[in-house]
Amino acid sequence: MPSIDPAGLPLEQKVSLLSGRDFWTTRPVEAAGIPSIVLTDGPHGVRLQRDGADHLDFYDSLPATCLPPAVAVGSSWDVGVARRLGAAVGREARALGVTVVLGPGVNIKRSPLCGRNFEYYSEDPLLAGMLGAAHVRGLQAQGVGASVKHFAANNQETDRMRVSADVDERTLREIYLAAFERIVTEARPATVMTSYNRINGTPASQHRWLLTDVLRGEWGFTGVVVSDWGGVNDRVAALAAGLDLQMPGTGGASDAEIARAVRAGTLDEAQVDASARRVAALSGLVAESSSLPAGADGEVSEVPVDEHHALARELAADCAVLLRNTGGVLPLARQSRIAVIGDLATSPRFQGGGSSRINPTRIDIPLDAIRALGESVTYARGYSADGTDDDQQAGSRSGSDAVGGDGREALLTQAVRTAAAAEVAIVFAGLDKETEGIDREHLDLPAEQLTLIRAVAAAAPRTVVVLAGGGVVSLEGWHDDVDAILAGWLLGQAAGGAIADLLFGVANPSGHLAETIPLRLADTPSYLNFPGEAGHVRYGEGVMVGYRYYQTVERAVRYPFGHGLSYTTFTTDALDVTLAGDDTATARVTVTVTNTGARAGRHVVQVYVATAAGPVRRPARELRTFTKITLRPGETRTVGLDLDRRAFAYYDIELHRWVVAPGDYTIQIGENAAHIVAEQTITLTGDSGHRPLSLDSPFGDWLHHPVVGPQLRRSLGGGMTEQSRKALEQNPDLLESISTMPIRQVLSMAGTRFRDEELARLMELSR
Repeated sequence: MPSIDPAGLPLEQKVSLLSGRDFWTTRPVEAAGIPSIVLTDGPHGVRLQRDGADHLDFYDSLPATCLPPAVAVGSSWDVGVARRLGAAVGREARALGVTVVLGPGVNIKRSPLCGRNFEYYSEDPLLAGMLGAAHVRGLQAQGVGASVKHFAANNQETDRMRVSADVDERTLREIYLAAFERIVTEARPATVMTSYNRINGTPASQHRWLLTDVLRGEWGFTGVVVSDWGGVNDRVAALAAGLDLQMPGTGGASDAEIARAVRAGTLDEAQVDASARRVAALSGLVAESSSLPAGADGEVSEVPVDEHHALARELAADCAVLLRNTGGVLPLARQSRIAVIGDLATSPRFQGGGSSRINPTRIDIPLDAIRALGESVTYARGYSADGTDDDQQAGSRSGSDAVGGDGREALLTQAVRTAAAAEVAIVFAGLDKETEGIDREHLDLPAEQLTLIRAVAAAAPRTVVVLAGGGVVSLEGWHDDVDAILAGWLLGQAAGGAIADLLFGVANPSGHLAETIPLRLADTPSYLNFPGEAGHVRYGEGVMVGYRYYQTVERAVRYPFGHGLSYTTFTTDALDVTLAGDDTATARVTVTVTNTGARAGRHVVQVYVATAAGPVRRPARELRTFTKITLRPGETRTVGLDLDRRAFAYYDIELHRWVVAPGDYTIQIGENAAHIVAEQTITLTGDSGHRPLSLDSPFGDWLHHPVVGPQLRRSLGGGMTEQSRKALEQNPDLLESISTMPIRQVLSMAGTRFRDEELARLMELSR
């Protein structure tokens, strides 16, 4: 920690702490014992650029383990996977001298077209928040700080530096801020990174309500708020709003702006002092890191390359989702005649592009891993993932059984011939490119891959498709033609080995979808409002994001949120829900799960809450807790999970707080978001359904208030004109018909002679 309080330093030295020295490091103040710290990209590995590298060159970084990206970890539904991954990243970061790793990214997958969805966990904030919190705990336990990003409402890449995400407060609180809130309050990250976009017209880096009122005031965040790189428009306004550290450095220009503002009296120096203290406190991570135990050889700098590659393979197998397995075609028998088809089997895609691109320590090739487990494996390239049509190139690269010839037709012909001679064909397909900065335009696989899948499925006795990509793809036009589909997402550098383990049953699939796979892009809830226009994107779907929308409007999907198959089977029964007390909105859920199959397997217990209680539109159901358990064949286990108050609450934009409405709540155990296997309804007393009244409150709220209502009716009878009284007698429904009008208009139109003192007394009674 600093040897002296940085607030006591000269103004220029204090200000120098608030922006980068260069692209990746902060300025030291040696006289105060404040060292420089290193921040670098993550989140699923350490992207530390070489000395002297072009900082905009994403391809020039030191080797590090490329672990499964967040798109894969989300589908694990396993906080243990997220924690272990975070710990591995932290261990490598510490070895490389990194103080803060930029990640995890916990933005919500509002649209499947977002080009950066591969860096995010889910369409659901609870799942994203629990996984993100586990990642932060694992990372920071190694003495390295996390930087949770991108705060907030950063859900697209189109016009990301300028677009205004126009979102109502309830939607912000329930969907887009909820994961950040959980991570900040439960895992205490060292830093939070602001997003590039505007929120309701104000840049995130200058959003005082977001950075100070909510993040610090409500959630108690005490760490550093850091900008995304190049994400500050007005440095003085950003500092005043609560942004501590601007990255990268600006050559002293922004520091001079802050100093001038302080001297001019337009910026309180106390804000500089507070930010300087927070940035200086990050230097404590440097000291803590140096005091952590060394490796077996006494060197802290040792990176366990082999150990982490094995970990990457293990974690990746937990993340893939078995979508379809007709007739139990999987797992494969080792002696089966297997045809592997597709360029991605020899040139695998295992991560996205942009700032999170890791320089892997090694890469597992799927074809090699399959050949290591299978006894009879042939290969055909089938298509070109890189735009070349030279099948001989593929043959020389992979040792395939390819024949000469060029052109797409030759590739297809050879693939069909190879598939027809096998018992099972495995087609590797996927998206050709996904990268930061560019949104997708559609959900389709490349056309030549669609042609290949259909042709192979027609020729082979059985067909398995392995998908690679950082987001969902359309399965339409070929889904029913194939026997099995394994969603491999982007699984990191050990993807090839993990996929082979899953195909042959060395590992049992246990992933579940963290995002819905729709039938059509036009079915998605944000379809009409993504990516916006004229500098604005309107979040018109409100809280109805992902499965919340599909289940509420009963829209059919190809595969629902939470779906995932296994090589074994499970049953769920004996659901019991117990309230913690008559006057509390907390409950204990217990359920019994049995592995009814012949293999050990992992099962996700998904707990949803369904209610129509309250004055706001509620989704059909919402995920409120979950856990993943491992069961041996025939094993039965009773699982207990707690539902806290927030599991039943909505955010009330008038009261500015979370409210549990009185009424019925159905606790549901879901095989997925669309298929409920057990449920039990409880009744909650909830919070008072009445709120303080004002002259702008609807007349109906006044009438139905339990205290004010009866007095208002008596007063109305004595204060009305004769004409108004007769109108009510002739039309007894009139009071209800005007119930939505503000009371000030009703009283004015009715000609009542209410005294201001009487109205003030009634309003006071309502509080």
